Amino acid sequence: MGIRVAVAGASGYAGGELLRLIAGHPEFDLVAATAHSQAGHRVDVVHPQLTGLDLVLGETDPTILADADLVFLALPHGQSAALAAQLPAEVRIVDLGADHRLADPYAWAQYYGGTHAGQWTYGLPELPGQRELIAGSTRVANTGCYAAAITLALAPLIADGAANPADVVVVAASGTSGAGRAAKPHLLASEVMGDLSPYRVGTHQHVPEIKQATGATGLSFTPVLAPMPRGILATVTAVPARGVDPQEVLARAYADAPFVHVLPEGRWPHTAATLGSNSCHLQATVDVDSGRLIVLSALDNLGKGAAGQAVQNANLMLGLPETTGLSIWGVTP
Repeated sequence: MGIRVAVAGASGYAGGELLRLIAGHPEFDLVAATAHSQAGHRVDVVHPQLTGLDLVLGETDPTILADADLVFLALPHGQSAALAAQLPAEVRIVDLGADHRLADPYAWAQYYGGTHAGQWTYGLPELPGQRELIAGSTRVANTGCYAAAITLALAPLIADGAANPADVVVVAASGTSGAGRAAKPHLLASEVMGDLSPYRVGTHQHVPEIKQATGATGLSFTPVLAPMPRGILATVTAVPARGVDPQEVLARAYADAPFVHVLPEGRWPHTAATLGSNSCHLQATVDVDSGRLIVLSALDNLGKGAAGQAVQNANLMLGLPETTGLSIWGVTP
C-alpha cells in the first residue's frame, strides 16, 4: 500500500484533474473520491478521460475521508472550512478552494462574504521560504489559478526592489474551465466561441490574494474569458523602482524551481505549451515607450493553477520530491 489519499469534490474539473494525476502518481493510492450531485456515479462516467479507473463517487462523508493520510478538497469557495473542521488533526489537507488563503478577515468579507475561516500555510512553493513551511504543515491552502500566474510573474520583482508595488496593472485571459463545471448560459459554446469578454472588472476575488502573496499595494486587474477550455495568459506590468533587467531578476529567483521556466530571449509564453503540465512559462522585457516592466506568464489553470499545484504541495507535505507524479512538459497540439 502506498500513501492513502482522497478527493472531495471529485466531479468538477479540478477534481477530475486531481484524479488523473493521482492515478499516475507512483506513491499515491486513491481510497475515496466524493461528490455531491454526482454521488453514486462511476468516475469514468463523470470523467470519460478516466476510463479504466474503477471507482464510484461517494457522498461527501467526513468519516470516509478521515481514513486517508491526505485529503484534497476541491470544493466551491466557502464550503471547505466546514468539512475540514470535521477531519482529524492528523489527516493532512490541501484545500483547492479559497477558504483559507487570506490572512485578512476584512478582505475575505469584502471579496467573498461570510465568516472568515482563518489562514492556512499558503501553497505556492516558489515563494521564498514557502517550500519549507509547506513541508512542515498539515493544512495548506492552494493558490488561486490567476493568483499563481500573476504571483510567479510579479513577486520576485517586488522582493528585489525592481518594481514599484503601488502601481501594478494586470490583464489576464483564462479558459472557461476556470469558471467551474456547473452549467451557465454565458459559458455555452455558442456564447464563448469567437469572443473575448471581460468579467469582474475591478472586483475579482483573487486581488487580495495576489497583493498578500506579492507585496503589491496597488493592483488593477482585468480578467478576460477566452474561447479555450484551459490555460491562463497574464500580462503583468509595473513601474520600475530602479534600472534593472526584469528577465535576470526572474531567472535568479527561479534558478532552482523545477516548474517555473524563464524562456530564452525572443520566446514568449503561450498557453498551449503548458497544457497538461505543472509548469509556468515566463518572459520579461521593458516597454520602450513607457519604461514599464512587462512580464508575460502562461500556465494551465487546472495544472499549476489548481490540481498540479495541489499535488506539488502534497508531495512536500509527505516528504516526497516535489516533482513526483508531475510533468514539466505540456501536451500540444
